[in-house]
Amino acid sequence: MIYTAFIFGLISSFHCIGMCGPIAMMLPVDRKNPVKKTTQILTYHLGRLTAYATIGLLFGVLGRGLFIAGFQQKLSIFIGIAMILVVVIPERKLAQYNFSKPVFRAISTIKSKLGQQFKNKSYSSLFTIGLLNGFLPCGMVYVALFGAIAMQSASLGVAYMLLFGLGTVPMMSAVVYINSFLTISIRNKIQKVIPYVAIVIAILFILRGLGLGIPYVSPTNMSLFVQAEANCH
Repeated sequence: MIYTAFIFGLISSFHCIGMCGPIAMMLPVDRKNPVKKTTQILTYHLGRLTAYATIGLLFGVLGRGLFIAGFQQKLSIFIGIAMILVVVIPERKLAQYNFSKPVFRAISTIKSKLGQQFKNKSYSSLFTIGLLNGFLPCGMVYVALFGAIAMQSASLGVAYMLLFGLGTVPMMSAVVYINSFLTISIRNKIQKVIPYVAIVIAILFILRGLGLGIPYVSPTNMSLFVQAEANCH
């Protein structure tokens, strides 16, 4: 199941262009030095990947706790359903209920700190921009986090979110170079595919939890337990 993270990241990166694309386009990179510009963009991505790995660790630990409690199969089914709900419910609707006032204030602080970093062209600033960018709320990241929980392991939770982040790197890098090519029409066409990809991944998680005896897709109860145990050693 972990391979789905990279595929989902690759596809959902077209959604990221709309949400985080403006941040990538405004990066304080050296426009005259191609080599330096590349290293600066990679530094920005390293910051994003660090943020994703951190939250992947936290949610992977949560998934591990639920696995120890014996909820592994029910958890997989629940996460599949939750993924579908996140895709089906408009993101603006989720935004009305997702954040309490303290969290909303924290997000406002992140955005404020993010804005300050654009005044500096140092590598540390680029890393910080990526780091703060990675912690900003995003519907596609929420879906990926459900996958990290389903990994039922801290290390696999980190790996899942890193693969998701790596999947977003090509398009988020390209937007800095060829943003004129990515017209609104092209973005809209590709974004229509994203919900279907997310739902397919969600169905895979549901099938995994049902234990239908399908090799690699929906192993039996005992096989699922043994596989999860093996992943943790």
